[in-house]
Amino acid sequence: MNFDIDTYNPFRINSEDRFNEVALEIFQFQYKNNLVYRKYVDGFGRNTPRDYSEIPFLPIEFFKTQQVTCGGDLFDLEFKSSGTNGANSTHHVKDKIIYESSFLNGIQLAYSDIKNRVVLALLPNYVEQGSSSLVYMVDSLIKKSKFKESGFYLSDIDALISVLEELERRKQPTLLLGVSYALLDLAEKKNLKLRYTNVMETGGMKGRRKEMVRSELHLVLCNGFGVSEIHSEYGMTELLSQAYSKGNGIFNCPPWMKVQIRDTNDPLELLPNGRAGGINVIDLANIYSCSFVATQDLGKTAKNGSFEVIGRFDIGDVRGCNLMVV
Repeated sequence: MNFDIDTYNPFRINSEDRFNEVALEIFQFQYKNNLVYRKYVDGFGRNTPRDYSEIPFLPIEFFKTQQVTCGGDLFDLEFKSSGTNGANSTHHVKDKIIYESSFLNGIQLAYSDIKNRVVLALLPNYVEQGSSSLVYMVDSLIKKSKFKESGFYLSDIDALISVLEELERRKQPTLLLGVSYALLDLAEKKNLKLRYTNVMETGGMKGRRKEMVRSELHLVLCNGFGVSEIHSEYGMTELLSQAYSKGNGIFNCPPWMKVQIRDTNDPLELLPNGRAGGINVIDLANIYSCSFVATQDLGKTAKNGSFEVIGRFDIGDVRGCNLMVV
């Protein structure tokens, strides 16, 4: 029970037609081999879509109670979400090579060759969690970087400030990834003037601080770091791909990932660009789990395929890889 990735490699998608072809092939594979997804699809009677826009999306809540996999119990990795209400999602990853290909190709498209950047991570709660997909990804990026300064700084704010100041003096391109509350702690500790560092927030407050809307958070961080834009990552435990924003909360997907917007009252009704609704994510890298996931996030898309996140259905379960408060 293996997918024909040589023929339908999602990382070689270069057109809308090819995306549709690969999406339909993956749908049929998952419908056949993923019992949880098949039962859900059968409930709608939509098991023969002719276009990816007709494919049903599995509610993300299923990952909290079900093993959403394409058969078998042998997995390379197991990740758990960082939800704060005790109901964490679990994602079983059968093939870590596909996951690594997804995030490495994705960040390459967004930031060019990562080995030429210093990668600094301020993710204390994720590291403490011990089963975070974000930590796995960032650890791999740190190892790809050729600089000794790259690494996790946990809660060692003073050491991180010292490294950032030295890298700025050297005019060294740097990527600083941090959970929102830790970045606020850093910005409050000392006003920095970063010219060669991209600051990327990767999550919410984890109960450590009052929740803030993304625009407010970014304004505070821009002032604290002396930058004009704050970058963001849109990803989640239940998927294998990420979208990136380089400012203004506008996210762009890699070619094997798409976001669609659904009507909040009808899960099968897709909305046009500019209309707000629930975010559906197609992640064609997520071959052995489910590539078609209906999230609890609210957003809207634009003509060029970009999207923005404007809130959540339930702000009581604040997830780890994005800040979703209205």
